[in-house]
Amino acid sequence: MQNSRSFANILDEVDRLPIEDQDVLKDILSRRIVERRRDQIAGEIKEARAEYEAGRCQSVSVDDLMKEIKS
Repeated sequence: MQNSRSFANILDEVDRLPIEDQDVLKDILSRRIVERRRDQIAGEIKEARAEYEAGRCQSVSVDDLMKEIKS
């Protein structure tokens, strides 16, 4: 519950900012989110490469892959 109150407080504070500052904040947050997602993807790639190099991956056909995705 504390997090939602903090979040609400943050939103209230942002509402008090001038519109120009809100726009700058939006841009900063967008860039940070992109960076975090990029870091997350890079970590997943690193993990996948390690699994591949360790031989923990197996080849599958496209049909088998699609069946697995749909199930």
